[in-house]
Amino acid sequence: MRTRGFTLIELVMVILIIGIIAMSLSVYVKPTVDGYFDVRRRADLTDMADTALRRMGTDIHRAVPNSVRSISAGCFQLVPTIAGGRYRMAHDTVNDSPPPPCVPSATCSAPLDVTAATTVFDVLSPLASVPAADDWVVVGNQNTDDVYLGSNRGRIAAAPTVPRASDGLHRIAVVSSQFPTGYDGGRFVVVPDVEKTVIYSCVGNALYRKVTADFARADVNACNGAADGVVVATDVLGCTFVHSPNQGATQQSGFVWMRLELGRSGESVALAHGVHVDNVP
Repeated sequence: MRTRGFTLIELVMVILIIGIIAMSLSVYVKPTVDGYFDVRRRADLTDMADTALRRMGTDIHRAVPNSVRSISAGCFQLVPTIAGGRYRMAHDTVNDSPPPPCVPSATCSAPLDVTAATTVFDVLSPLASVPAADDWVVVGNQNTDDVYLGSNRGRIAAAPTVPRASDGLHRIAVVSSQFPTGYDGGRFVVVPDVEKTVIYSCVGNALYRKVTADFARADVNACNGAADGVVVATDVLGCTFVHSPNQGATQQSGFVWMRLELGRSGESVALAHGVHVDNVP
């Protein structure tokens, strides 16, 4: 018995029908697939922008008071800290031997006297991170230029030691430094030597975080050269940073407003974030 196969016309008809069905389905399936990838791109861009804004916000929160400075609409600079606390402002009149004033030693406390050059002082509060030799102590940063010019900072000469229990938690030796004579807040912050200042700058289609090797005030050229820093975000369509150094009636706080717009393959997102800055040293 002979079996019958398909004719060429039947095969062409089947192919034609399958093509018509495929075209019909694509009208409904393609937008769904495209929508999935569009949502994924927007989610990726949103996550990248949010992460970048939070990264900048963290650095702003831990910056030396009054150290945030706007260089351009798309670039700002700050001096980061790794620790801070309160220093002893006067001798321990009960436990010091011989009675104060005495030279700091194993039996004598070490206050930080802003009326004279300081070489050692006791820390009364816990430190989030114990500083190392060559890190920097900053005291009383009343004006933005102070910390950059060096009028209120001193280099740590050696790793901190542990004084008597009555003196504090740490004893820090610094290269002889004259801190601001008019400051009576009793607080200090520590700036790491490996990260003296940080510059955030939008260059091309990327946002960069650049660490500087010195305390110099950056300019527009430094912002444009920040591309050799760490990439914080890509696909940047635009960025705006606005720093208001004296926000509010008390003039004791600043405010940094940041906006990032990212885009890829026709999709774009724009996120904004504001950070309050405590300007009280």
